[in-house]
Amino acid sequence: MRSFTYVRAPELAIAIEAGLRPESAFLGGGTTLVDVMRIGVVAPAQVVDLGGLPLAEIAVLPDGGVRLGALASNADAAAHPAILARFPVIAEALLAGASPQVRNMATTGGNLLQKTRCPYYRDLASPCNKRQPGAGCAAIDGYNRSHALLGGSAQCIATHPSDLCVALAALDATVRLNGPRGERAVAFEDFHTLPGDHPELESVLEPGEVIVAVDLPARPFTVHSRYVKARDRASFAFALASAAVALDLGAGRIREARIALGGVATKPWRARDAERLLAGEAPSSDVFQRAATAALQGAKPRTHNAFKVELAQHVIVRALERAAGVS
Repeated sequence: MRSFTYVRAPELAIAIEAGLRPESAFLGGGTTLVDVMRIGVVAPAQVVDLGGLPLAEIAVLPDGGVRLGALASNADAAAHPAILARFPVIAEALLAGASPQVRNMATTGGNLLQKTRCPYYRDLASPCNKRQPGAGCAAIDGYNRSHALLGGSAQCIATHPSDLCVALAALDATVRLNGPRGERAVAFEDFHTLPGDHPELESVLEPGEVIVAVDLPARPFTVHSRYVKARDRASFAFALASAAVALDLGAGRIREARIALGGVATKPWRARDAERLLAGEAPSSDVFQRAATAALQGAKPRTHNAFKVELAQHVIVRALERAAGVS
């Protein structure tokens, strides 16, 4: 591991200033950053520890929404009464991820900034445009069973690994940032970027900017929300395909729907065509299957991951059935 300078920021302004220094990285719970530093994939010259900042609060907002502090642990968020009552998809997504030990350390902000689990990204002997721009992408012609069907480019087809982020995409969450230019709010759907020609750029964060919180809005569809994940083993495994769904139900119809996908895209993926198809329909397995088909309409399977199309459709249908109470 490369030697680095360690700074524990006593206040946010100092953290922002320190983060502007070349080759700096922010440290939250450390479950991702320490991991990739240990294997040499990321080698910052300076690590700025945010752990001393007052950003761990989970607060109910006046409008009934919830604010997750950037340093709130995944375990605390999953067990919070307001999350369990109003945003069950958040609790289910968090509990589907990692292990109890990791959830005790992992943070909301760190979840948004997780590094991909693409094996080529983590193998220093393999070319990877995300790790080393211009090197090439070994996954495109290599073993790509775990890779993306949606949102990929000729430069990168690595999937985003977070479970929580899929749920946040389905709930129209807002990311609150603070940096050298002051505070700003970014719609969650706009926070992560597609790889395009620059897969090394993964979000709209600017140099020195810190995630301070994520806001969950009070919307009619949040109560009927569920998360379903398909993976190779029952625990501590990343999604092959996952779905976070939320339904506003009334008078036997779906008034509004939200569907987001994980494990199959280069960022948390909103399936807007599928959402529109559900609006005004009576909940049924047949309707849900049509929506699932629409959600994967633009999929581009690779040599080893074509099975993910059908798998993702099954996951979507199951999540919608659970949200609607349709067996």
